[in-house]
Amino acid sequence: MAPCTDANAIATADRTEKRSLIGLYLELSKARLSALVVLTTAAGFVMATPAGSAGIDWIRLLLTVTGTALVAGGANAMNQFMEMRRDGLMLRTRNRPLPSGGMSPAHALVFAMATAYGGLAILGLTVSLAAAGLALATVLIYVLLYTPLKTRSTLNTLVGAVCGAIPPMIGWVAVSGRLDPGAWVLGALLFVWQIPHFFALAWMYREDYARGGFVMLPVQDTSGRLTGQVVVLTSLALVPLGLAATMWGLAGIVYAAGSVALGSWLVFAGVRLYVTRSDASARGLFLASIAYLPLLLGLMVIDRNAAPQQAGTPVAALTADAGG
Repeated sequence: MAPCTDANAIATADRTEKRSLIGLYLELSKARLSALVVLTTAAGFVMATPAGSAGIDWIRLLLTVTGTALVAGGANAMNQFMEMRRDGLMLRTRNRPLPSGGMSPAHALVFAMATAYGGLAILGLTVSLAAAGLALATVLIYVLLYTPLKTRSTLNTLVGAVCGAIPPMIGWVAVSGRLDPGAWVLGALLFVWQIPHFFALAWMYREDYARGGFVMLPVQDTSGRLTGQVVVLTSLALVPLGLAATMWGLAGIVYAAGSVALGSWLVFAGVRLYVTRSDASARGLFLASIAYLPLLLGLMVIDRNAAPQQAGTPVAALTADAGG
């Protein structure tokens, strides 16, 4: 029985090691953040598929979200490779694979490059070169612009928001082959949404970001007044941007009503942060922003059948054409 017991122990240890390595890969690629990329890419793909058509091409959708997720994971891993020293200074990030010593820098870099290249290959060979081109642009902006800018200017948040705005556009172009107005509406929504979402997080961890040497607005704005103003203004901007999806024929009235309600909820959370400037209010805004996005996109997808067939054409123009 002893040899069998030893064999079982070795097998269990091997499985534990594999799970540990997988866990390191997931943390290195920021799996939860990549899951958001999958969600928004899928939403763009579905919204670009004409309502009442033959249906969604599920294989193409799977290839699109898989390729985009791999590219996002690779970019996140490259970001951690570049920031491993600063991550080690921050309480929130010091247990990440690189600063904690759980993975060597060379291992992480190979993983990052292989993952990003794999995702680009999937997109370029099985989806479209346009989708692969947008994904490549995301990686370059994230690694070459956003990451170094984080230690130099508070404008890094705007640059980073561009990266988060592109995934739904990748999903859209994977279907239509072009960036229709609807793709830009989705991209604009994601771009603006990221600002109150990230500033809420940055306010909660402003001391940690300062410890790591990152130049974030909540770090520089010690009173929180300017941060609160930006949060309120960008939250307010999400209300008309949400309605733009209905005006451009992407979704119907049910979605429009829901988008106003969700946007108002986010504005309320933003105003609360501006008034109190407390960590509790920032946490409330952060949680509200996390709930806002999937609820908004879910409503848009559910109500897309109510949209005019010419998605991306203003409703007013469609009405005029029909009346003429």
